[in-house]
Amino acid sequence: MATKIKELEFKKILEMLNEFDSDSVYEEVNILPNSEDLRAQVEKYVDTKSINKRSVFGIDIYRYGMYNHLEQTLIPPVFKILFNKAIKLSLENNQFVFQKYTKESIENAFISTGDGGFVIFDNPLHALFFAINFEMLVRAYNSYHLYPKLRDITGSISLRYAITTDTIHSFDHNFYGTAIINNSRILEKDSLNRCLIDQDTYNWFLINIDGIENLQVLTIREIANIYEFQDYDRTFLSGENEIMNTRVSRYSGIINSDISKIGQIKSKEMNLNIYNLHLQVTMKASSSAKSKSQRTITISVGNLNTSGI
Repeated sequence: MATKIKELEFKKILEMLNEFDSDSVYEEVNILPNSEDLRAQVEKYVDTKSINKRSVFGIDIYRYGMYNHLEQTLIPPVFKILFNKAIKLSLENNQFVFQKYTKESIENAFISTGDGGFVIFDNPLHALFFAINFEMLVRAYNSYHLYPKLRDITGSISLRYAITTDTIHSFDHNFYGTAIINNSRILEKDSLNRCLIDQDTYNWFLINIDGIENLQVLTIREIANIYEFQDYDRTFLSGENEIMNTRVSRYSGIINSDISKIGQIKSKEMNLNIYNLHLQVTMKASSSAKSKSQRTITISVGNLNTSGI
């Protein structure tokens, strides 16, 4: 399990300000202060080197503002339904990968934007597996398997996704950091409903599984050998692991994985390399884990449109 997200406390920051700064200064002559003493204390407290990286899964409902008023009011409840079901699907059907998560921990790591949001995970594999489960439920909704009458009223929904990996910290019960900023910038730039990832996410898969393309030929036991999963309980390997099981199959799980670099965007005065990810995943869909009525559905996460960004 990754180390805890660094939390900055307002009380401690205020204590430093009260000791090394002035709350209010209204002199006749303004003099620029020497802030080196305060800077030293703040640098020691924040310690930017101790702020760890996390992966952020960004979701945006495409053209939410274009819906008619009635449909627009219904989209947030639809999103919440899909999000809650995606949590349940991840915990129940991907037991090894999500063994250290709970419903509450995923909910607490979610930042809502009204027409989507950002979910913070320990690493890119968690984010990607959650994206797959979420897209499965979007497909089920669009094809009238979930709340068909509600689907008939709202029409189908389209989403764009992004996965970024960078620093995250917490302050005043909220999350901040470069990973969220970059994710938001990527989603803003995309108008083709793709699944886009940044360079650090690309590098994580390159280092740990020799590239994201290898997702289609790996088993859950090979995933368990990734460094960040070394302390995971291996008894979960024999449980439900639908996206990636103990045997490679061309008929279930991730059956295709394509990645291509499509360009750069500028974020915080830096150029970010952006990659277009396209996965095809075959999964079983049913009303519940105990249901005997199942359908085999193949979904696509992202698409193959490689036009720039």
